[in-house]
Amino acid sequence: MKVGLFIPCYIDQFYPQVGIATLRLLQRLNVDVTFPMEQTCCGQPMANSGFQKLAAGCDRNFIRNFADCDAVVGPSGSCVLHLKEHLHDEQHPTEAAHLRNNVYELCEFLTDVLKVEQLPPVRFPYRVGLHTSCHGQRGLGLSSASELMKPKFSKPEQLLNMVDGLELISLAHPDECCGFGGTFCVFEEALSAKMGKDRVADHLRHGAEVITGGDMSCLMQLEGTLRRQRSNVRVMHIAEILTADA
Repeated sequence: MKVGLFIPCYIDQFYPQVGIATLRLLQRLNVDVTFPMEQTCCGQPMANSGFQKLAAGCDRNFIRNFADCDAVVGPSGSCVLHLKEHLHDEQHPTEAAHLRNNVYELCEFLTDVLKVEQLPPVRFPYRVGLHTSCHGQRGLGLSSASELMKPKFSKPEQLLNMVDGLELISLAHPDECCGFGGTFCVFEEALSAKMGKDRVADHLRHGAEVITGGDMSCLMQLEGTLRRQRSNVRVMHIAEILTADA
């Protein structure tokens, strides 16, 4: 399987260590990874603001870069969900359909495609709070929703439980929104900031030393809140934890 590594633009610019950790993790699991050098934004910011047509160039560029890959993996649930639901190109409909059906969020790829049951040796002796992102949970089905009377599951939790020394804490509101929401945090700044404070407070009350998740955009919101509070709690993408000894 030839796997294309998709690193969203905001991760590339602000959190390159997350892209590096994702690559290392896939390589440690013996995945044949390729990284197209001309990839860029998936187009989600334009679509979220009501300008889907302006993302056509992003769609064409994504298809041009990843069309020959068997699968595409990215460390961002929101970007992956956007591609699954909106990637189109009238000139290359077959390639677009192939990519929509074969683009995966990192945790989803590890649990559903690679079916990882044991990670290469990794140790992370800290109390960790897992932030469950809305796009991953409700869009990609990475975990069950707390309000539904259905069997509970969480693919990120499944992976974190394979890490030696890691203590996963319980939260009062395990799947509450962080308030980021892409452009929502710009147009509804006050509400977004309050939601971020509430989400951080839940982790702090339960003794988190590190907050993790599969969507760096949500973690960026929580990190900003923690910094303004001068907290010592760290924020790390799940790929960084799963390669903590790499």
